[in-house]
Amino acid sequence: MTSRTHIVHLVYRFAAGGLENVIVQLVNGLPHDQFRHTIVALTQIDDDFALRIERDDVRFVSLHKRPGQPFAMYPQVYRLLRQLAPDVLHTCNLAALEFMPVAWAARVPLRIHAEHGWDISDPDGSNIKYQWLRRLYQRSVHRFVVVSAQLEEYLLNVIGIDRQRVSLIPNGVDTDRFRPLQGEDDPPEGFPFNRGREWVVGAVGRLEPIKNHQLLVQAFAHWVRTDPVTSSDARLVIVGDGPLRGVLERDAAQAGIRERLWLPGTRADVPELLRFMDCFVLPSRAEGTSCTLQEAMATGLRIIATDVGGNRGLLQQATFGQLVPTEDVSAMAHAIGAARASGVPSGHPARQHVVEYHSLKLVLRTYQRLFHQRG
Repeated sequence: MTSRTHIVHLVYRFAAGGLENVIVQLVNGLPHDQFRHTIVALTQIDDDFALRIERDDVRFVSLHKRPGQPFAMYPQVYRLLRQLAPDVLHTCNLAALEFMPVAWAARVPLRIHAEHGWDISDPDGSNIKYQWLRRLYQRSVHRFVVVSAQLEEYLLNVIGIDRQRVSLIPNGVDTDRFRPLQGEDDPPEGFPFNRGREWVVGAVGRLEPIKNHQLLVQAFAHWVRTDPVTSSDARLVIVGDGPLRGVLERDAAQAGIRERLWLPGTRADVPELLRFMDCFVLPSRAEGTSCTLQEAMATGLRIIATDVGGNRGLLQQATFGQLVPTEDVSAMAHAIGAARASGVPSGHPARQHVVEYHSLKLVLRTYQRLFHQRG
């Protein structure tokens, strides 16, 4: 029996989030007899989120990085990589890319870097310093993965990476787990609303500035205030946790909608929660290819998203949902009202699109070929 390919996944943190969910999908979904995995977090690993890994042979390493430049950690990471002796180093986003020269020095045979989107400090990739860092570190990378056409264009035309080194692999959706509501489905644990008698608007994501849930709360409140009759049965669910939780609670209270808002925190039952929503809203300031947007499409929900990043391409130029300008409270409020007035959704075309082009099985096969390449 040949030895399994050892992949070290290096991320800034391992906690609830889109790119971290991709790591979970890869670890759980790639053939167990062909791959083994180590997950290294530069900062910390969330124990609850780590429970989503279904394999018992995965090693977790937290490096507890402090804020600031990474160079002091280079010797530590070098020793770790020499000890782990991976066949593949898989890094995600800029903070992890900064350790690719260490992997080159440690002679990791295949070095793959994935770009999942930008940070709140650089929402459109225009930061000159970050562009320079990517040009510098790209020399130690064999292959790049991007999750959207916008990120592909950025690496090719702004950073100047050869097309042969860049692979566009959209995020994948488990379309068996993310499916439309069926009559026998029970409500998720603790769900406070009555789907059918109440109309539920929902969002899923970290409660951080780049995800911009304040826009959603403000738009929902604006709609309730300007159309009290149509919105009388409307409720709002925002799934996730983060530093802006208190801000959202304050904004909702000041707008008089606190009793309509449920903030359940981070949940492992996102497929069930999505099935009990009527309309899904993605209010982000920046995105690559949003996992939660794909999941909402697979669930057959009405969709509203800000026109940023890969959202327009994913929604096929608004074929599968409404696109609104980012930071435009009035436009989002109008879109929520239009979704409420649109009647019973027909989400089958969006779901079929996800099944055909974004299914997890297709994505895993692509990554499997990628991780078996030679550097």
